[in-house]
Amino acid sequence: MSILSGYNLSTSPFLLTGFPGLEQFYYWIAIPFSSIYAIILLGNCLILHVIRTEPSLHEPMFYFLAMLAFTDLCMGLSTIHTVLGILWKFSHEISLDACIAQTYFIHGLSCTESGVLLAMSFDRFIAISNPLRYTTILTNIKVVQVGLIILLRSALSILPVIIRLKFFHYCRHHILSHSFCLHQDLLRLACSDIRFNSFYALALVICTLLLDSLLILFSYILILHTVLAIASQEERLKSLQTCISHICAVLVFYIPIIGLTMVHRFGKHLSPLVHVLMGNIYILFPPLMNPIIYSIKTKQIRIRIQRVFFFRRD
Repeated sequence: MSILSGYNLSTSPFLLTGFPGLEQFYYWIAIPFSSIYAIILLGNCLILHVIRTEPSLHEPMFYFLAMLAFTDLCMGLSTIHTVLGILWKFSHEISLDACIAQTYFIHGLSCTESGVLLAMSFDRFIAISNPLRYTTILTNIKVVQVGLIILLRSALSILPVIIRLKFFHYCRHHILSHSFCLHQDLLRLACSDIRFNSFYALALVICTLLLDSLLILFSYILILHTVLAIASQEERLKSLQTCISHICAVLVFYIPIIGLTMVHRFGKHLSPLVHVLMGNIYILFPPLMNPIIYSIKTKQIRIRIQRVFFFRRD
């Protein structure tokens, strides 16, 4: 009898958590969240459209920006059905297979975005240190190769832990902590041996997110060293201004990750609402802010977007 009940529990769907204590306000909360997702989808599609249709933007810096926009677009698409499904009260349930698939895309896309930000930092270093040889060093073939390496690293590195999730026995109550599926959330509900997943996930974070952040920091040390060697103060400021958008994108990506990690590690006494809010910030803030940052701070993108909206030719 106990085996049968355990089997039924293990194969039952998972329940996603919305905003605890605010269930009566879900329709009101759904309006700003729907607006956020609309901005994510339209903003990143607009960035991709502008880069694709404008020949003057066909250079490495904007190819990497297109990779970032596509990654953010996919992140929005991977969570929109569960987040808005809860808030509009369509469904709170998700099957194990769908949950594992969403976990794969969320963590894989986070790894991809980290890799793209790293590539963009070295792109800025090459552009500042070797401006005359910039396009000869970063040819289209090399940009494609870098993109494929980033994609393969993200797609393959997390497969071992994702595949194992399918074969775990989930004997605890199937209530997830967020409105989407995360690897650490599924581990919390598993009654199988999760040591490999725990150690592998920690090693993966160190080898990807932490290493990428350190390499980004190192690239900016090199950039600063190069800029300080420039005699003209005006040229120094001009060189640094080309990095502002990227610095903002890096902060927008890593600060929510650090915040969510701190909440999971040290905030067990906090309200579940805090965990849910931090989880949604981690998922939605970078895809929301990156198109806004690059639309405002990057002159070439800003001018092309104005042409799109106001039908301007100049």
